[in-house]
Amino acid sequence: MSHDYQAIAAQILESIGGAANIRQAAHCLTRLRISLLDESKVNGDALRQVALVKGHFSNAGVFQIVIGAGDVDRVYAEMVKQGGVARATIADVKASGDAKQNRLQQLVKVFSDVFMPILPAIVIAGLLMGANNLLGAKGMFIADKSLLDAYPGLSGLWGLINMMANTSFVFLPALVGWSAAKRFGGSEILGIVLGLLLVHPDLLNAWNYGKAAAGLDGASVPYFDLFGLRIEKVGYQGQILPILAAAWVMCRVELWLKPRVPNAVQLLVVPIITIAVSGFLALAVIGPLARHLGIAVTDALVYVFNLAPWLGAALFGALYAPLVLTGMHHMFIAVDLQLIASQGGTFIWPMIALSNIAQGSAALAMFWLARNANDKNMASTSAVSAFFGITEPAMFGVNLRHKLPFYAALAGSASAAVLISLGHVKASAIGVGGLPAFISIIPQYIPLFLVGTLVALILPFGLTWLLARRQLAAVSQDEAAQHA
Repeated sequence: MSHDYQAIAAQILESIGGAANIRQAAHCLTRLRISLLDESKVNGDALRQVALVKGHFSNAGVFQIVIGAGDVDRVYAEMVKQGGVARATIADVKASGDAKQNRLQQLVKVFSDVFMPILPAIVIAGLLMGANNLLGAKGMFIADKSLLDAYPGLSGLWGLINMMANTSFVFLPALVGWSAAKRFGGSEILGIVLGLLLVHPDLLNAWNYGKAAAGLDGASVPYFDLFGLRIEKVGYQGQILPILAAAWVMCRVELWLKPRVPNAVQLLVVPIITIAVSGFLALAVIGPLARHLGIAVTDALVYVFNLAPWLGAALFGALYAPLVLTGMHHMFIAVDLQLIASQGGTFIWPMIALSNIAQGSAALAMFWLARNANDKNMASTSAVSAFFGITEPAMFGVNLRHKLPFYAALAGSASAAVLISLGHVKASAIGVGGLPAFISIIPQYIPLFLVGTLVALILPFGLTWLLARRQLAAVSQDEAAQHA
C-alpha cells in the first residue's frame, strides 16, 4: 500500500506547531524523535488522525511519534525537506531533551541510558536461568522429583545453561562499566577493565562476603595491607551501585587528564593513571559505601513489604505504570538486581510483569470495543507489545487516550500485585516482563504467579469492557444528536 508521505509530513508538522517549533529532529527504527521548543503547541487529536501515526508520547524531554519501520525514514525525509529542519542524530535529540529536565529527571535518565543497552543481556540471562530453575525444581513436573533427578542425562545440559545464564550476572559490573563509561563520556574499554577489576578472581566472591564477615565456618574477610591502610579484598559480582559510581569517577579522572597530558604520551599515561586512581577508590571507598547503601535500600524495601505487604504491593501495582510515563521505572532495574544479589530473589519484578500484562489486557478490550480500523489496529498491536513487556504504545496510544482503560489497568495491576505479595512470590532473575514472565519466577511460586496473571488479564479487560463501553456508547449518542 502506497502512502502520500509528503502530505503526511505536512500534517505532522502542522500538528506539532510547525517547523519553527522544532529544535532538533531524528528518527529511530519506528519513531520520529523530536525536541520541541514548546510541547503545549502540539495538537494531539489532530496528530492521531494522521495516516501512519500509531501514537505519540513525550519522554525525557523528547517528543516521540510512532510511525512504524520502513515508513518512518520516508516521513522524516519529507519533514526535513518541507520544514528545512537540520538532520540530527538520536544522541543530539536526547542531549537537547536532557537540557529541559530537572535534576531528578536527569538522574533517572542516567539510569535509563546506562541500563537500556545492556538490558538484552540481562533478559536473556534471566530466561535461561528460568529454564534452569524449571529443570531443577522438585515436584514441578514429577512428584517429589525434579527433571534432573528423573533424567540424570540432563545434568550436562543443566550445567551448560547455568553457565550461560550466570555469565551476565557474574560479570554484570563489566557490562555496566562499558555502558556507564559510554554514557559519561569516558573510554568504554577502561569502563570494562574497571568492571572486571571489581569481579577479579583474587577478590572474595561477593555472595560469600556475608559468611566471611560473620566468621561462619572459620571464614574471614581478606585484606590488602597498603602501608597500614586495610582494604577489603571483596568482589562486587551482580551489583550495580559500586561500578556505576566508580565509572563516573573514572570518567571524571580521564576527562580531567586528557587536556593536561601531552599527546605524545597520552596513550601511556592517561589509561594507567585513570585505572590506578579509580580502581583504588573503587575498592577502598566507593565499593564499600555503595555496597552498604545498596544493602540499606533493599533492607528498607524488604522491611516495608514485610510490615504491610498488601499496602506496599497495592501502591506499587497502582503507581508503576504512571512511573513508566515519566521514565522513572528504569531505576527499578538496579533495585531488582540488588535484591537478587542480596536476597536470592526479587519481589518487585513479578509485580512489574503483572502491571505490563494489565495494560495489555485493557488495550485488548479496547480492540473489541473500537469502531474504526485505525483504532482496532493500534489496540491490537499495542496489546501484543504490552504482553511481551513494552507498554508505551498501549498506554500512550490507547489506554490514556480513553482514560478509563488506564484506570482499569491500574486496578488490575494493584489487585494482582497484592495477591502475589501476600504469597511472597519472587523471581530469581529479570526476564520478559509480560506473559512469558512465569519462566523467571522461582518454581515454588509459579502457581500463585499464574493466578496473579489471570487477575491481571481478567480484571482490566472486564472493567474496561464495562466502563469504556458505556463511555463510547455515550459519545456515539452525542455525535448522533449533533448530526440530527
